[in-house]
Amino acid sequence: MSNRTIELTDELYDYLLQVSLREPELLERLRQETASHPLAVMQISPEQGQFMALLTHLLGARRTLEVGVFTGYSALSVALALPPEGRIIACDISEEYTSVAQRYWQEAGVIGKIDLRLGPAINTLDALIHEGQAATFDMAFIDADKQSYDAYYERALLLVRCGGLIVIDNVLWGGKVVDATDTDQEVVSIRELNVKLREDPRIHLSMLPLSDGLTLAVRR
Repeated sequence: MSNRTIELTDELYDYLLQVSLREPELLERLRQETASHPLAVMQISPEQGQFMALLTHLLGARRTLEVGVFTGYSALSVALALPPEGRIIACDISEEYTSVAQRYWQEAGVIGKIDLRLGPAINTLDALIHEGQAATFDMAFIDADKQSYDAYYERALLLVRCGGLIVIDNVLWGGKVVDATDTDQEVVSIRELNVKLREDPRIHLSMLPLSDGLTLAVRR
C-alpha cells in the first residue's frame, strides 16, 4: 500500500497500458501517424484519451468544448463516447494540423459531431457567450497556448453548466512548475493558474498526475 502516488517506471507504465488500454484501431493509427510529427509531444497519451471518454460517459455529456485540437486525438476520443446527437465545438488555429484530424473523424463516422472553428479560440468562446450559449455545455477541454489558459478557463467556466466539467491539460508542464527560478511565460502562466484554481470557490477541484498533469474542475 502507498499513501502517495507511486512513480511509474517504464515497465509499470507498459503494464498499465497492457491491462487497461482499450484503444480503437483508428485511434492507434492516428497516434502512430502523429508520432512522426515535429510537434508530436502535443498529442495526449492514449490512457488520457480513454480517461476523457470515460468522463464523457460519466457526465452523460451531449455538448462539449475543446480548445486546442492539433491532429484530433482527444476530440476523436470524446466524439466516439458521445451519443449520436452529441456535439463538440472544437477550436484551433491550424488548418494544416486539423486537416489530419478531419481525415480520421471522417473515417470514424463522427465528423458530423464535431464543429471545427478555425481562428483564435478566445474569439470563438466569446462569440458563444454572446450568442447566449452560457451554461449549455457539459464539458470543456483546454489544451492550447499556455499563456491564455486563464482566459480560456474563465470563459469555459461561463459556458459549462453547473455540475459541468472543465479538464485542463499540461498542468505539471514536465515538472517545470516546481522550479521557482523558471520564469518562462508558459511555466509562469500554468503555475499561476494552478494556484488560482486551488483557491477558486466556484469549483470543485482535483489535480491528477496523469500524463503531463490533468486538472478536473467541476463548476459549482
